[in-house]
Amino acid sequence: MQCDSGAPFFEFFAGGGLARLGLEPDFRCVFANDIDPAKVAAYRRAFGSGEMCEGDIWKLSPADLPSQAALAWASFPCQDLSLAGERRGLAAPRSGAFWGFHQLMERLRDAGRAPAVLALENVCGLLNSHGGADFSALVRALDGLGYRVGALEIDAALFTPQSRPRLFVIAARRAPSSLMAPGPCEPFHTQALRTVVARLPDGLRKRFVWWRLDSPAKRNTRLTDILDEDARVSWNSGEQTQRLVALMSALQRARLDAIRADGRREVGAVFRRIRVERGERVQRAEARFDGLAGCLRTPAGGSSRQLLLFVDGAELRSRLLSPREAARLMGVPEDYPLPDSQTAALHLVGDAVCVPVVRWLSQHLLAPLAGAAAQRLSA
Repeated sequence: MQCDSGAPFFEFFAGGGLARLGLEPDFRCVFANDIDPAKVAAYRRAFGSGEMCEGDIWKLSPADLPSQAALAWASFPCQDLSLAGERRGLAAPRSGAFWGFHQLMERLRDAGRAPAVLALENVCGLLNSHGGADFSALVRALDGLGYRVGALEIDAALFTPQSRPRLFVIAARRAPSSLMAPGPCEPFHTQALRTVVARLPDGLRKRFVWWRLDSPAKRNTRLTDILDEDARVSWNSGEQTQRLVALMSALQRARLDAIRADGRREVGAVFRRIRVERGERVQRAEARFDGLAGCLRTPAGGSSRQLLLFVDGAELRSRLLSPREAARLMGVPEDYPLPDSQTAALHLVGDAVCVPVVRWLSQHLLAPLAGAAAQRLSA
């Protein structure tokens, strides 16, 4: 999986390289970095060893990076910003790796090698982390490097049958008016984003950019379209399926009963979650039958894996979502080499970025921004 065309880019917190899959062929990777040996191995299986440098971003220097890049992509760790984590924010060790990226960009700027465009991806929890203070700190940091900063919230459900909203912070050294909207507009400038931007200090708020991004055509795939054939999967026993249904709330069971009574064939995506009911922690199975999978996440244990519930009239069957099905939900091509271990494969894709989202962003915003910067340099 090599691309020899496009503007050069750096890929930080690269994981398995799904951002790279979306950025090519508009961009060409010349350097990639990750600290996780398993992810580094997966990246090298997919793309070869040439661009990947394993190690801590805090220890990188401009001398480690080849030439100059038009774009630097950073999907920095989300654990301290996510609802599933402890919300410790950008001061915590994992999500605080952003500051290692910022330090490196600062040193590149001082060396006259600043990328024209920076693209950062994370969970939407960044917007309200510490009451918006973490988002403000991030915007201030990029603004201080001489970039015009804006952000968009994009849900993978616009492209694939998976509910996966993510925040993309885009910073550019040059912001052409053709790529800026006069103000926030749907669907990518959500109310949560507008609210936190309104709370920015005056100077940052006035310099904040509402990037213009066209909406994609309506998605024409549903969850059932990406599922493996029955013969290729392992089904739960009838007893396991009944135990799953027993974990549903009364409202969830009523919805399931209505589908069964109609005789419809439906597939629901199910997560097991801990809820507090009457002051007690209770495990619940929560299903959705809207044609979407729930947001993929990294498997911390058996209960964190997404299940599928197949309804065909009175018949109920259930099974786990397979790694290849999870990869399809992320827009990963069939020839991408997933790890042999199911847990490792699910961890890789559950901790990644949706490929078609990156591709849309690349084609309609990142590549035009990089092109505008290149034109200015050559003028």
